Amino acid sequence: MFDLGWTELLVIGIVALIVVGPKDLPVLFRNVGRWVGKARGMAREFSSAMNEAADQAGVNDIAKGIKTASNPMGAAMDGVKDAAREMTSAIDPTKFDPESETGKLAAERAEAAKKIQASTARAAAERKAREAEDAMAKAEAAEAALNTETPNTDTGTKT
Repeated sequence: MFDLGWTELLVIGIVALIVVGPKDLPVLFRNVGRWVGKARGMAREFSSAMNEAADQAGVNDIAKGIKTASNPMGAAMDGVKDAAREMTSAIDPTKFDPESETGKLAAERAEAAKKIQASTARAAAERKAREAEDAMAKAEAAEAALNTETPNTDTGTKT
């Protein structure tokens, strides 16, 4: 707002130290801080009141009109996007008339999807079972190899 740099703040602090004195300087800075806080609060309240008044006066509608006039293609595309968003949220693809062709096709596709999901789940379970069997076989082979390499306690050599 005032664009004060560090050097300006240093000069203000030195002048305040000389004029006010070191005893009263903390009190002065505390009061200045309170005053700045009140001023910011009043500015925030004023800004929100002005925005509310602008909303009530229809300034947003005028701004939309100006945007449409300055960029009609962009405004048209915004309208198309809004309409598409409303259409996708309003249409539920799972609710069709069961007697219509679309409903029959949707039911067939849902049944086919269930079959595909079931066969995929079955294949995954079979693959996991094979992997588990392979892992068990490898573990048993490694265990058998360890048992054959155990040292003989009588001679001190491996058998």
